[in-house]
Amino acid sequence: MSRPKPLVLAETAHKQDYKLDQVLASEGIWAVFYNDTPINLKTSSLLTQFPGPKYKKVSFSNPGHAINLAKKLNTQFQTDKFSVYRLEHGAKIFPEE
Repeated sequence: MSRPKPLVLAETAHKQDYKLDQVLASEGIWAVFYNDTPINLKTSSLLTQFPGPKYKKVSFSNPGHAINLAKKLNTQFQTDKFSVYRLEHGAKIFPEE
């Protein structure tokens, strides 16, 4: 069974490289929280400071990716405190009105 086609809100074509950028509608943004608090996720090496820490994504436009990450983190940290929240609206911060 194929996925339903997404609703395209806006699109633009680049004639130089033949790429098409599309803005697609989403039901929300799904974010991984720890202990009901928003988080960032950082990885770094124990042996060296090069190339420096990497910050991983913790918010997604697809619930499946967020749920899989929360499950992975719960297993990795041996806890059940990682959960997924659906964000639909928030405070607008850019551009300021």
